[in-house]
Amino acid sequence: MMLHSYSYKYSYSSREESLHHSSMQSHVFSQSKLPTPDSLFKTRAFLRFSLHNLNSAKTQHYPFQHASPSPQPLDISVSSHLQKHNLKGPGVFIGFKLQCHSRTVALPTKNSSINGRKKRYGGVLPSILRSLESQVDVEKTLNSFCGNLSPKEQTVILKEQSSWERVTRVFEWFKSQKGYVPNVIHYNVVLRALGRAQKWDELRLCWVEMAKNGVLPTNNTYGMLVDVYAKAGLMKESLLWIKHMKQRGVFPDEVTMNTVVRVLKDAGEFDRADRFYKDWCVGRVELDDLHLDSIADSVNATNSAPISFKHFLSTELFKTGGRVFNPKVMKAADVEISVRKPRLTSTYNTLIDLYGKAGRLNDAAEVFAEMLKSGVAMDTITFNTMIFTCGSNGNMSEAELLLTKMEERGISPDTKTFNIFLSLYADAGNIDAALKCYWKIREAGLFPDSVTHRAVLHILCERNMFHDVEAVLLEMERYGLHVDEHSLPGIIKMYIDEGLLHQAKSFFEKSQSSGRLSSKTRAAIIDAYAEKGLWAEAETVFFGMRDLVGQKKGVLEYNVMIKAYGKAKLYDNAFSLFKGMRNCGSWPDECTYNSLIQMFAGGDLVEQAKDLLAEMLVMGFKPHCLTFSAVIACYARLGQLSDAVGVYQEMVQVGVTPNEVVYGSLINGFAESGRVEDALQCFRRMEESGILANQIVLTSLIKVYSKLGSLEGAKALYERMKNLEGGLDIVASNSMINLYADLGMVSEAKLVFEDLREKGWADGVSFATMMYLYKNMGMLDEAIDVAEEMKQSGLLRDCASYNKVMACYATNGQLRECGELLHAMVTRKLLPDSGTFKVLFTVLKKGGFPIEAVTQLQSSYQEGKPYARQAVITSVFSVVGMHAFAIESCETFAKADVVLDSSAYNVAIYAYGVSGEIDKALNTFMKMQDEDLEADLVTYINLVVCYGKAGMVEGVKRIYSQLKFGEIEPNESLFKAIIDAYKNANRNDLAKLVTQEMRFAFDSQLPSNSVTEDESDDLQQLSDSETFNEYDAVSSRL
Repeated sequence: MMLHSYSYKYSYSSREESLHHSSMQSHVFSQSKLPTPDSLFKTRAFLRFSLHNLNSAKTQHYPFQHASPSPQPLDISVSSHLQKHNLKGPGVFIGFKLQCHSRTVALPTKNSSINGRKKRYGGVLPSILRSLESQVDVEKTLNSFCGNLSPKEQTVILKEQSSWERVTRVFEWFKSQKGYVPNVIHYNVVLRALGRAQKWDELRLCWVEMAKNGVLPTNNTYGMLVDVYAKAGLMKESLLWIKHMKQRGVFPDEVTMNTVVRVLKDAGEFDRADRFYKDWCVGRVELDDLHLDSIADSVNATNSAPISFKHFLSTELFKTGGRVFNPKVMKAADVEISVRKPRLTSTYNTLIDLYGKAGRLNDAAEVFAEMLKSGVAMDTITFNTMIFTCGSNGNMSEAELLLTKMEERGISPDTKTFNIFLSLYADAGNIDAALKCYWKIREAGLFPDSVTHRAVLHILCERNMFHDVEAVLLEMERYGLHVDEHSLPGIIKMYIDEGLLHQAKSFFEKSQSSGRLSSKTRAAIIDAYAEKGLWAEAETVFFGMRDLVGQKKGVLEYNVMIKAYGKAKLYDNAFSLFKGMRNCGSWPDECTYNSLIQMFAGGDLVEQAKDLLAEMLVMGFKPHCLTFSAVIACYARLGQLSDAVGVYQEMVQVGVTPNEVVYGSLINGFAESGRVEDALQCFRRMEESGILANQIVLTSLIKVYSKLGSLEGAKALYERMKNLEGGLDIVASNSMINLYADLGMVSEAKLVFEDLREKGWADGVSFATMMYLYKNMGMLDEAIDVAEEMKQSGLLRDCASYNKVMACYATNGQLRECGELLHAMVTRKLLPDSGTFKVLFTVLKKGGFPIEAVTQLQSSYQEGKPYARQAVITSVFSVVGMHAFAIESCETFAKADVVLDSSAYNVAIYAYGVSGEIDKALNTFMKMQDEDLEADLVTYINLVVCYGKAGMVEGVKRIYSQLKFGEIEPNESLFKAIIDAYKNANRNDLAKLVTQEMRFAFDSQLPSNSVTEDESDDLQQLSDSETFNEYDAVSSRL
């Protein structure tokens, strides 16, 4: 959730300082902010976790103890009057004298205010500040105000400068003035400015100068330095300042302690933060567990090692910046140890946030209870932190109750309060409540901030709540607010997911015109299009107009555009874009090469992938293991195993460790090519390297054992797979079914198949393998049952699955069902493949289609003649009696404006003739003659069929005469067609005469229409080669 990155951070660097020797000012809460003597604040169970040893509000319990892990309801009762606590504790030798005892009980805000308005400076200060803001020459401006400035006025001028350069120039001018006395407050302002700008070398020089001038650092100094170093990401260096304090004998006050705890909390060092806080409470500062001695103690070394400017704390800073501590003052009798209690609201806020983030909810509850008991004023941050802690741990009712208590105490929720609730409700899936939080922000007199809009748009876009997004955008436009750049990709992705491409384009163009978009944002938008395969739209964003002249495309944009081309299989476009990157000022990075290589390997463009792999290595990039495995898998898939082994060896040489995917690809490649020993050797090498075999590897090994005919080895692997995480997968089970099928073990295969079916895992491969097994064993009824179930299960999704079921029906002579499946394929726009046509030609032969016509169609199909495929489909529909579909299919080529060969005309004549449309059949024959195509044997056979169907005996006699007198070469199929035609015309006498003539001519019996044994074998083996296609697809993807 976007709002989860938000954390409450408290900055204490703006603490007000005084030029007097006492740097900490006492701040007393007004009486109205304290509970009245007779008031009793009682909260029931708004935190549903236990508070260990919290007996009552009157019982002192400090420091906070670890809470019991057992959850139970909580009643917190806090008495209004403050109990006096015994601050004396046992004497503890802490190693250095406590020089600072802070009495500060509240943290002033950065800008003092009166009645809610910012305090204005009086006297000459406004004129000086205006002049400094408008003038470049700082020294000239300050010289013009030659009047004496008080130290307080000097401090104001320093603080109000906008850059570290101006701060240092103003400070140098002050130091150049006669009578100027350096003081710690001015140095603190300068050090803070340099630290915030991360000018570490300048900070070091300032620190050294401060020591030379005899100005001693105070708690304010150390707290500020810890803060700026931590915010620069130098957590360890920031904590070195606490070590410096300890060596100088300065004990951290509450604000400094708070800063250290916050730094450790933000770094995720929750236990150390807790330990530092509790040590502080009893007067200790122990940093040994922070492992800082290795850095800090180097100051005592004779020869210090060279260090960077960021780590100068180990040299000058530990030699300067304070008086050398006198051990004589460290006698235990001189040290008065007191149990300290926090008095600042900000400290309690930090502690609550610390324990909440650490998951120590009981401790967070104890801090909150102690805050109530101690009478420390709560603020909005306190409640916001508690609300987030409760809600993020599933205690939404307590979070809501906290909001009520917050308002009862006169503390108004701010925008962040609503943001937290918005986030919590969204995470809980309560979108309606989340949206109510958004709309209630304005009802409460507040204004949504950028975090609010980012969060609500993210929530809505993620769930494709189009209308609600439009409402939020409309409201933002009404108030003149712009959509944050980080929200643009999510909104555009929502439009794309909803198919609203026009809106996506318009929104992008509008956003682009309102301000410059970063390369990262553009890349995210391109990626949203790429994920949906919309490469043209992605291309428009990529090549679109840039806001500023010279704004070049970033490498991330190139990478996602290459991805878009890859998903669309536009490999040439992707490679062309890659080659042009350098000319446009963007150099390909590691991700570019990895993506391209994997893309080409996935598309079986192995030579291009190998060339890019070599180029990547020359460029000094180290390919990912996934990149090597993609190339290896591609070579293995293409059967080029020597090249695959070569890439594997190269992978090892460059220091990339092969994983199970690499070994799995090699093992599968060896298994497919029958190199059983190489596959087993590869497996042994994998086990020796300590890599555990996964499902894919073991499935490949099952295939290896199948090649060996080793049933026991395969069964052992199959049993081993049951013990893997995730158990058996569908590919392994299918492999075992196939092995049992090859061995003719029907009952064993059926047992695995039934198990898959009960689990709902059986897929097309499972059904096809069982059909293959039953057909081989002559169990045609069982094969048909499996085919029917496969069809009813909706597993017919591609040509391969249709082919397997059609082959089963064809073997069993169920030709009508074959025609129905063919029509379903055509309707679903599945283009029949070679396997489909293999089945269709068998259907034609079994259906009584003249063998000469079948041979003619096969020849046309193999030669790729126009409409040859459509002619075959038409013939099948006619043979199985689906005449309406046959005529519909026929007319697609009969009316085409292309030159057809005689085979296409013959099919049209046959289709029209057997469906009873004799006129169309004869017209087709006349059109054939007009095209100067001579009638062939198949033409005569089909004409005879038409004449017989129409009872046109004279037409049959004419063709028979041509056959009898040698004008047509004698042919058994033509004789049979003439006999059938006479029978259809009720001229059995003539049919008998032709039958006798045919016997006399061929001296043989009429041929059988049965399919040959070889053709039946072809049908039975049709699906066998496709059994492992699914596994190969998985391997290639990996």
